[in-house]
Amino acid sequence: MQIREAQNDDFKAIWPIFQQIVAAGDTYAYNRDINQQEAQRVWMGLPAKTFVVEQDGQIVGTYYIKTNQQGPGAHVCNCGYMVAASARGRGLARAMCEHSQQVAIELGYQAMQFNFVASTNTGAIRLWHKLGFETVGCLPKAFDHPSEGFVDALVMYRWLAD
Repeated sequence: MQIREAQNDDFKAIWPIFQQIVAAGDTYAYNRDINQQEAQRVWMGLPAKTFVVEQDGQIVGTYYIKTNQQGPGAHVCNCGYMVAASARGRGLARAMCEHSQQVAIELGYQAMQFNFVASTNTGAIRLWHKLGFETVGCLPKAFDHPSEGFVDALVMYRWLAD
């Protein structure tokens, strides 16, 4: 497994992963029918950096890192992670989160915050807790899950500086 910074032409391989995850509607708060151009803008254009995970020459995961807020909040970053369905259960999310924390420190961030984690995404929540994140807030019924209805969205945070 190799994690490297994404190039613009990598989005061709990221798009099927992105599209499948977003169309499911159970983890990300993007429009479920987002088009490829808008997806590329939000995943590759807006973030400070985007990375891909390659296994056997195939892109099987991706994450972005960006500043969470401007001005007095600019020391806190935000990340989003996606793993291809065919590659789940192999530790890619853990590897990407650990990698992103190191990148965050290298970029000068002092903390990482996940703004909107669906409470039904129990695997991710369990992993983020194992990696040192705390649940610092709960937004009641803020996420409209396609099968569970309105569920809570969690705010998760980790101080990286010390």
